[in-house]
Amino acid sequence: MSAAPLPSSFDNDRDFYEENRWQKFSRRLREEPLIPLGCALTCYALVGAARSIRAGNHVQTNRMFRARIYAQGFTLLAIVAGSMYYQTDRDKRKEFEGVVAENKAKQKNEAWIRELEARDREDKEWKLRRDAARAAAASGEGVGSARKAIEISERKGEGGIVDAVRDLVQGRH
Repeated sequence: MSAAPLPSSFDNDRDFYEENRWQKFSRRLREEPLIPLGCALTCYALVGAARSIRAGNHVQTNRMFRARIYAQGFTLLAIVAGSMYYQTDRDKRKEFEGVVAENKAKQKNEAWIRELEARDREDKEWKLRRDAARAAAASGEGVGSARKAIEISERKGEGGIVDAVRDLVQGRH
């Protein structure tokens, strides 16, 4: 059986799968809203403790430090419970991201191979033009026939490496 995920109606929707940082943050906030709540409570308790220290109220300071401990405990409990609850979803997402990365690597590799093939074709055409020019020069026909051989071989070629790269970028190949 294939390791690839089953087809979905969202397969052609890249935005559904490839999310940016803000989208990931908002998704995680929706999935586990208790963790940011615990962090906010912890910060509130720390700010309250700092204010009560400045005011010199030792009783309120101790209450706020206890509240901080309770808020941190709540946050840790939310992290562990959320981690256990969403484990299967995270595994599926990691599997999908691995498949996406593999597909991107294959596309990059294929583009690189096409570029190498284009370079090889260009190199062979250049060698043919050079050999034709040398043959024309060696036959004693002079500079005019060598230039003519180069012009003919250049007309046969459809461009160079720049055109090949441009075709790759524009997706013509």
